[in-house]
Amino acid sequence: MISITIEKSGEAYRKVSCIGHAGFAQSGTDIVCAAASVLVINTLNAIEALTDTTFEAVSEKETGKLVAHFTDGISDQATLLLDAMVMGLSEMTRQYGQRYITLEVKEAAL
Repeated sequence: MISITIEKSGEAYRKVSCIGHAGFAQSGTDIVCAAASVLVINTLNAIEALTDTTFEAVSEKETGKLVAHFTDGISDQATLLLDAMVMGLSEMTRQYGQRYITLEVKEAAL
């Protein structure tokens, strides 16, 4: 299962954490894993390329782990991109169920 946690302070995004593999199908043919990966990675790539928001990211291919920290604030454009990512991930969770993907949006610890 893919576990995705989004941490926010109020409306400001602070951290995106993903870990795991969906297990919907065999590796290489898993549409749930591929879709979640595309949503998260493309969003982070778009933030990096199209906005002035900076972040630090760490990834591990074997575990499917990807963590991005937004440490210096976040632009309106980056917020919009992340809102769209959360919308897509929420729909995936609704469509495929929590057996394959979970999404939690929570208040960031100070």
